[in-house]
Amino acid sequence: MTLSDLLYLAEHFLRACGGTLCFGLLFGIPRRTYLACAVDGAVGWAVYQLAILLLGDSGAVTATLLASIPLTLLARIFAIKLKAPVTVFLLCGIFPLVPGAGIYYTAYYFILDDNQLFMENGLNTLKIAIALAIGISLVLGMPLPRPKKKQP
Repeated sequence: MTLSDLLYLAEHFLRACGGTLCFGLLFGIPRRTYLACAVDGAVGWAVYQLAILLLGDSGAVTATLLASIPLTLLARIFAIKLKAPVTVFLLCGIFPLVPGAGIYYTAYYFILDDNQLFMENGLNTLKIAIALAIGISLVLGMPLPRPKKKQP
């Protein structure tokens, strides 16, 4: 990993922070969760970009799965620490990973009646969405540690 790769990841981290925060503002999240939501989305996007650097562009599905795991872990941690629903952090956090362009181009090629590109884009978008759902389910399916009871 070179210095330019690190600068690339840092730039994407900051941009994802801003994008996630703006989505959170539109979504109407509580003020006390702004920073946590921004960090959650930025961490997910940074892990995704790191995986893409290591795996190449063909590893988008794997990168999405790998990124959704720490993102969901952070969402659970922030939910406990800030006493807020995990969905506040999770919905904002997955915003950078949702395959919006893939959904758009799938619909675009459907309208143009280009069946080959429609199927190609639709299948890839579906794989990314499933990878995102699997990563979230893996982490949310883990039981939370129980707090220790205080001895009298």
